[in-house]
Amino acid sequence: MDILQLIGRTKTLFSDDLAQYERELSDMVAASRFLVIGGAGSIGQAVSKEIFRRKPRKLHVVDLSENNLAELVRDIRSSLGYIKGDFRTFALDCGSSVYDAFWAADGLYDYVLNLSALKHVRSEKDPYTLMRMIDVNIFNTVKTLKQAGEKGAKKYFCVSTDKAANPANMMGATKRIMEMFLMQYSHDICISTARFANVAFSDGSLLQSFEQRLKKRQPIVAPNDVKRYFVTPRESGELCLLSTLLGENRDIFFPKLSKDLHLQTFSDIALRYLQAGGYEPFLCRSEQEARRLMHSLPDDGRWPCLFTASDTTGEKECEEFYTGNETLDMDRFLSLGIVKNPPDYDPQKTARFVGAIREKKASGSWSKEELVALFFEMIPDFAYIEKGKYLDSKM
Repeated sequence: MDILQLIGRTKTLFSDDLAQYERELSDMVAASRFLVIGGAGSIGQAVSKEIFRRKPRKLHVVDLSENNLAELVRDIRSSLGYIKGDFRTFALDCGSSVYDAFWAADGLYDYVLNLSALKHVRSEKDPYTLMRMIDVNIFNTVKTLKQAGEKGAKKYFCVSTDKAANPANMMGATKRIMEMFLMQYSHDICISTARFANVAFSDGSLLQSFEQRLKKRQPIVAPNDVKRYFVTPRESGELCLLSTLLGENRDIFFPKLSKDLHLQTFSDIALRYLQAGGYEPFLCRSEQEARRLMHSLPDDGRWPCLFTASDTTGEKECEEFYTGNETLDMDRFLSLGIVKNPPDYDPQKTARFVGAIREKKASGSWSKEELVALFFEMIPDFAYIEKGKYLDSKM
């Protein structure tokens, strides 16, 4: 299926900027050593392939998933082949002492890219997964950022999200707090980041679930009032590469996407997806009806769908890439904007946050309410509303 068509576009986003800067990008990659953390996820694989195709001196990829690492290598060998540089993968948790030993044994990289994250809004439903989200999205970033600075890396890149601009959920808030720590350590090492749109058909995404529902002969379910921006998997890798190599210290890259042209509802994409697969969508009124009709309608070329309004905690009607208080550079690139914020952070506030989280973990007991309160201390205008209902309570 044509992903661009499904997400309502006819042209790739960054082709003009890549054409303009390709010689510079290729020369920089060919002369450099890279570490990609979280490199076997959807965005991590995409940026690893963008680096590999430009023949780096060294490319090491770290990820928790040995299965995804194996697929990354198969994909690269099958499509791009081999390079003279040192290309290796390591099935490691960057938060572990084993990773620290790996780093101590080498750690010689010009560019460290951190793509590891807990990205699902549904992951904030309980205090334990939420604490892990804080560990992965904030504390592992601080740890690997400090390690990169101590070994003299030229640049540390870490992926953010559009949900970090005026966050309404805990996932977006962890990324906003992560950006605060990036700014704090930008005096010690050059950093850049990117606020992403949704990566279409990435691992675990709602769009990828459409593929699973068809394979398993199950109804397609989606909200009909939530609008999102989308990039393709390859565009996600290109965005990371551009920010890493061409971003100045503290730059936050984002794709120039139009509210009028590019915002898409999940239900509209679901309709296109089914039609592209040869099915006529059949709109149902309840989960029970959708499950029941799965036994008969697909054989007639129709597929049961359930499109409803969003009523769960943490969902915003529409995402955004920047706030009204941020300074923007919209002229340097054709298809990219840049948030050019000063290193605005409160070191006492970040220190209190670190101390409070460590204290709660040492006690072995904490509540979600306590963690939410800490987030409000860090982000006074945090737009979080607890509705008592989460995505896991729906089909």
